[in-house]
Amino acid sequence: MPTALIIGASRGIGHEIVRQYRHDGWRVIATARKPDDCETLKQLGAEAHLLDVTDVEGCAGIGWKLDDEKLDVAILNAGVFGPRHDGFPSQQDFDTVMHTNVLAAMRLLPILAPLVAHAQGKLAVLSSHMGSLSERNSPRGSLYRASKAALNSVLIDTALLHGPQGVSCVAFHPGWVRTEMGGDGADISPEESAAGIRATLASLAPTQEAVFRNYDGKPIGW
Repeated sequence: MPTALIIGASRGIGHEIVRQYRHDGWRVIATARKPDDCETLKQLGAEAHLLDVTDVEGCAGIGWKLDDEKLDVAILNAGVFGPRHDGFPSQQDFDTVMHTNVLAAMRLLPILAPLVAHAQGKLAVLSSHMGSLSERNSPRGSLYRASKAALNSVLIDTALLHGPQGVSCVAFHPGWVRTEMGGDGADISPEESAAGIRATLASLAPTQEAVFRNYDGKPIGW
């Protein structure tokens, strides 16, 4: 039975990815920040663990809990948008966004990559087209953009280190999704985004170099 790990699965895209993998018979390990959300994940048949990705002890602890696992797929989904204005950022806003979107990846990807290597699997992060440097055409959401560009950098470094061991690293733009972050007017549902991400991971040929993909598999420039 293949195994998937979803970090940040309490709602939205992450929760839907868990549901779909379980529906297809996968063993799923998932994390959430609140006990009630962990119980909901357990009701889907997932193995649930409490994890706040901004907590260094929690990140180290999940590594201990996952010791010796073989992960066919691992997806780091946790993330925040931050302030909706583009004015002078407060220290608190900067810390919240960068700690959640970047520092967590710097702590977790080195823990997850060897477990993915055991299965010669796929290691993915939920990035955003807004983090692309070569395809950027708007300054809106500058702090979020900076955090996703930095996240992509962390993933590229992870691929340089672990790609030769069989880890295929993928940054995803999930689409503009009708979630708490995307809003009710967004283009696609969490079900569509999750299905596309899963299909793209399944069809992706093994690669030592990190790749940036839309949820439907379309390449995105770094």
